[in-house]
Amino acid sequence: MIRSELLLALAKENPELRAEDVERAVDTFFDEIAQRLADGGRVELRGFGAFSTRHREGRTGRNPRTGESVDVPEKRVPYFKPGKEMRARLNVE
Repeated sequence: MIRSELLLALAKENPELRAEDVERAVDTFFDEIAQRLADGGRVELRGFGAFSTRHREGRTGRNPRTGESVDVPEKRVPYFKPGKEMRARLNVE
């Protein structure tokens, strides 16, 4: 699902809301998650999963086009861990 499909689904389920209100709610939701992660925090959505960041050490990489060695700086990367209920829904037997 892409963002526009999410907006359409939410608007369909909430006909009393204007399209601008739905879009503002989705923007706020994603902005809050991104800001919390940028601040070094964690976001947990019960039944869905948890968003956090992980630290990656700097390393020497290789440019795939030229084969030249390139220094890759250390960084934080987003990480998602699905919740128990999400894993159960994905692995129905």
